[in-house]
Amino acid sequence: MNNAEISRQIERLRSTLSVLDSLADPADQLEQLVQLELDQLPKPGAGATLKRWQALSLVAEKSLPLAKLYEGHTDALAILAELSKPGHPMLAEQGGVWGVWAAESKNARVTITPIQGNTVTINGEKNWCSGAKTVGHGLLTAWFADGRGPQLVQVSMHQSGISINDSAWKAVGMADSASVDITFSNVTAQSVGEAGDYLSRPGFWQGGAGIAACWYGGSLGLASALHKALLDVPDAERGLFRLAALGKIDAALHSTAAVLRSAAEWIDNNALSDASEVTLRARLSAEACAKTVLDEAGRALGAAAFCRNAYFARAAADLPVFVRQSHAERDYVALAERVLTNKERLWQL
Repeated sequence: MNNAEISRQIERLRSTLSVLDSLADPADQLEQLVQLELDQLPKPGAGATLKRWQALSLVAEKSLPLAKLYEGHTDALAILAELSKPGHPMLAEQGGVWGVWAAESKNARVTITPIQGNTVTINGEKNWCSGAKTVGHGLLTAWFADGRGPQLVQVSMHQSGISINDSAWKAVGMADSASVDITFSNVTAQSVGEAGDYLSRPGFWQGGAGIAACWYGGSLGLASALHKALLDVPDAERGLFRLAALGKIDAALHSTAAVLRSAAEWIDNNALSDASEVTLRARLSAEACAKTVLDEAGRALGAAAFCRNAYFARAAADLPVFVRQSHAERDYVALAERVLTNKERLWQL
């Protein structure tokens, strides 16, 4: 897509989201977006990364559970485009909705048995599989018996040998993202790329930065609730502490937006380079912004927003859970380690 086509796509997405019920089933809404081809976004690092993130932010502002599923689906399409090889059959050509499941748990692992060519058999359990009940295809990480991996495999979810268990999913926030457990028993799949490609490809960190755009979009929804509430009352009734809260939120949002724009530009100008440093910075900035917005908007609006405003209550429950996809202090350590390898002058204006 050229720039004009991308801009039109973003506006189509914005218009469609405006008529969706933010509290409706996100799986059904994702199906609608896919049918309207509103899942067709610029690939990371292809010159329009910021536009891609704007789309993710728009969806997250509408509904964070929907954003979780939408981001996974669009990430799957980007991964397949990045790792596809000539002559390699791709389930993506069949259309439908995708999920990406790459979390590794101590007590759950999927193993691979090669069959012929790219065809493999997978066995084992995979945890944290958002949307697995409703997607048609999945991309997941698995491991060879000799320990090689992670190996990315694509699997059709419409076959025997797949068992989905939601008994461990007790979430309140992000409940509708339905991150269930899947057990695979002699299920046929196709390998995508080679062992280790999932983590070593440039798109791994580029896609990780897209998560920050989702957190930013979720923050926008809560910030907008405070902004609207202050506009709806006379100046004399706004109160200094509510105005101060909006000021703090505005500063946090503008700071994170600047970080995201800078990261997107860097990725587009360095598409094949390691984007881990700019990604960590973007994610940590978006996480801090989300905390500020949650705290300040909640204090300024009081209990009524949590108890009488369905959108605010839902978003305020969802955002803290989604942001915990961050690795907390480990991400700060990882960023510091990368900063220490930088011999150039740091932190120049």
